[in-house]
Amino acid sequence: MTMPHYALEVVLTRPVRPAELRAAAPSIPLAVNCEATRLMALCSGKTPQRAAHRLRGRLGTRLPIDVITSHYPDRSGQVLLNVVLPRGTQAILRQSAKQACRTPGQMMEQALNRTLTQHEIEEVDRLSSAVKRLLSGASPAHLLAAVGHVLARTPGAAPW
Repeated sequence: MTMPHYALEVVLTRPVRPAELRAAAPSIPLAVNCEATRLMALCSGKTPQRAAHRLRGRLGTRLPIDVITSHYPDRSGQVLLNVVLPRGTQAILRQSAKQACRTPGQMMEQALNRTLTQHEIEEVDRLSSAVKRLLSGASPAHLLAAVGHVLARTPGAAPW
């Protein structure tokens, strides 16, 4: 039986040096971005979590790995996030999870969701302020026409 392969992205703490990349390459084929701060890899495993764990095991001592994520979301739209926390942080997380009658993974998911929600709120506020500043010097119709003009000429913009 063949195991499925998962596309995983590796975010590095610093740009990888060519010698480090050559040392890691026999272990698993890697694609590097132009800044050498992100890698792509295909790794086999029964689940994306096992594939990420396997990838970290193969590369963890050879490269300055910060985070491993699944490149594609799963069926429920979730992206795997594989992070190694310092031992002290792990102990605090386990203790907090036990007190809250949750797993450490649930606590991390809750904290991440809270942070992403806060970021989204701040981003909407920032964009709202920018639009208000633009509307102080232009009519809504002119602003909308200008936005449409820019989007129509921006590569990769939404086609609507």
